[in-house]
Amino acid sequence: MHHFLLRIRYSLAGVTLLTLLMLSCTTLPAETPVQQTETTVPLVVTMRNGYGYTVRVLAFKNGNNVMVDIESMARALRLSFRKNQDGLVLEESFVMPGSLCTITIDNNFVRVVSRSPELPARIVQLQAKPVSKQSRIYLPVIQACRLFTLWLERDVVYNSKSGRINASVQSKHSGEGVGRIGVIRSGEQRAVPERSTQSGGTVITGIEVEKRANGAIISFLASGPSVQTSLLKPDTEGNALFSLEKAYCDINLLSKIYNTGIVRAITPKQFPGAGLQFTLALDNRSFIINSVDFQRDKKNNRYVLYVRSDADVEEIHRKEKELQIAQVLSRDVEKWKLNTIVLDAGHGGKDPGAIGGNGTREKDVVLNIVHDLGTFIEQKWPDVRVIYTRKDDTFIPLHERGKIANRSGGKLFISVHCNASPNHTARGSEVYILGEHKNKAALDVAIFENAVIRNEADYQQEYRDFTEEHLIMSSMAQNSFAKQSTTLAQDILKPVYRQPTNNSRAVRQAGFMVLWTPSMPSALVEVGYLSNTSEETILRDRQEQAKIAYGIFQGVEVYRKNYETSTMAAVSQ
Repeated sequence: MHHFLLRIRYSLAGVTLLTLLMLSCTTLPAETPVQQTETTVPLVVTMRNGYGYTVRVLAFKNGNNVMVDIESMARALRLSFRKNQDGLVLEESFVMPGSLCTITIDNNFVRVVSRSPELPARIVQLQAKPVSKQSRIYLPVIQACRLFTLWLERDVVYNSKSGRINASVQSKHSGEGVGRIGVIRSGEQRAVPERSTQSGGTVITGIEVEKRANGAIISFLASGPSVQTSLLKPDTEGNALFSLEKAYCDINLLSKIYNTGIVRAITPKQFPGAGLQFTLALDNRSFIINSVDFQRDKKNNRYVLYVRSDADVEEIHRKEKELQIAQVLSRDVEKWKLNTIVLDAGHGGKDPGAIGGNGTREKDVVLNIVHDLGTFIEQKWPDVRVIYTRKDDTFIPLHERGKIANRSGGKLFISVHCNASPNHTARGSEVYILGEHKNKAALDVAIFENAVIRNEADYQQEYRDFTEEHLIMSSMAQNSFAKQSTTLAQDILKPVYRQPTNNSRAVRQAGFMVLWTPSMPSALVEVGYLSNTSEETILRDRQEQAKIAYGIFQGVEVYRKNYETSTMAAVSQ
C-alpha cells in the first residue's frame, strides 16, 4: 500500500491543485489529462448593406470550454493588430478617431485607449485571464465576445446552441446588461431572487434610460410594494448614489454601460440585510449637470430619476447637423461601394457560340472561366456579392442578361466570350465597351455576338427597338459610366494571361446588345480565338481557363482599388 501511494504522488507531481482535488473525488487514473482538441468556430459578420461573410476562427476545446484565438477573431472582424512582449494590441477603424485595445497575457484587465486625446481611457475587466498557447493568445469564447462588444460598441455574441459567433457592424450596442454581453443561451430565463418574496421586499426588474436634449430620465422598474429610498447627489467625479431598502435585483442583468449621453454606466450593489444601491456614473466632463431629482411613479410602480443639464441649443443643432451629414455620407459610401459584380458567360443552351476546329464550344469554355472568376472574387473579397446570369448550360436571352444585372443592384458587369474569324491566324484577347464601332473588325465581332438573338423565338418583336439610332441613344445613356467602363476594360487587358501577337491592346467599342441594358460600368472580354488551332488547344485546357480567369480578376482588382479610393475621397470631401 505504501509503494502504491508513492507511485500516485510522483505521477501527480506536475498536476495543478484543482486537478488534484478533482482526482481525489473520482476513479479516473492519475495520468488522465484534460482533453484539448483543436477546432474552429464560425464567425458570421453582417455588414451595413445587409450582406456579410463567414470566417472560421481558430479555437481549441479545453474540456467543455471553447477557447478562441484573439488574432484570428480580430482578423475576421477586419481589425489590425500587432504583438508586443506582454500580449497583443488591437486597432479598430470602423469610426473616427478609432481606438487601441491592449490585451496582456495572464491579466484580467484590458485597456482601451481612444486616438482622441479628449476621450478618457477605459478599462474592461474579464472574468478569465488571456492565456498563451503556441505564440497565440486565447480567451473563452464568451469572454472574447464580451471584450469585442464592450470595446467596439458593436454586438458580438456567441450562440451556444448553434456554436457560432454573430457579429454586426451595422447596429451600435448600447445599454445591454453587462452580465449578458457576448452570449446568447437558448431558452434562457432569469428567476426572481428568492429573497424578494420575503419580508415585504421589492425587486427591481429593469432599467430604462431616456435621453433628452437637457439631460436624461432614468426609470427603475419594480415588482412589489413601495420601499424607502434615498438619493445622494453627484460627487466631483459625477457619481450619484440611489439606494433602496428591502430591495433586490439581478446584479448582472442590471449592470449597464452606455456609450453616448449623460448617463455612462449604472452599477448595482446588493448589501446584507436587503439593501440595494445603484451607482450612477454621469458624464460631468461633457455636460454641466444642474440637478438630479427623484420621484416615485406609484401608478406604474417605478422609481424615476431626472438628470438635468444645461442645454446648449447651438451645440445640439450642430451635433444634429453633423449626424445628418454623417448619415448622408454613410449612405453615399454604401451606394458607391463596389459590392456586387455581375458575371455573364456568353451563349449557352441551344446557342453553342463559336465552335473550334476540334469541336470546342464557346459556351463551355466561357462558363468555366466565369465560374473560376467568381470563385476568385468570393475567396478574395467575402464582402462582394457575385451574381451569375447563368450558372449552367442554359440559354439566356441577351436582353434578359442586362435586366438580371440591374435587378440585382450590380455595380459592375463583365461578359466573357471567345472570338472567331475567317482568318485562322487571328489570335489574342480583346476587351470591348458599348459604342459605335470604329473599324470593320469591331463591327464583325459585334455582328457575330449579336446573331445569337435569332435563337430566341420572339426576337423580331423583342429587339425591334435595337436600331442604330437606339445604339447611339444607349451609348449616350452609358456616358455616365463610359470613363469607368473604359478604365475597367484597360485594367482587364493588362494582366490577361496570354499576350496577343497581331491584335491591338487598345480598348475597342462596338454595339454589343448584351451591353445595351446594364446600368453600370460594363465590359465584354473576348478571351481568345477558337478559330485559331493553337489558341483552341489553350482555351479548352482547364488549367489555362483558370489562368485566364485569374488574369481578368487581377484587372478587376486594380479597377476596384482605384475606383473605391477615388470614390471614397470624393464622397468625403
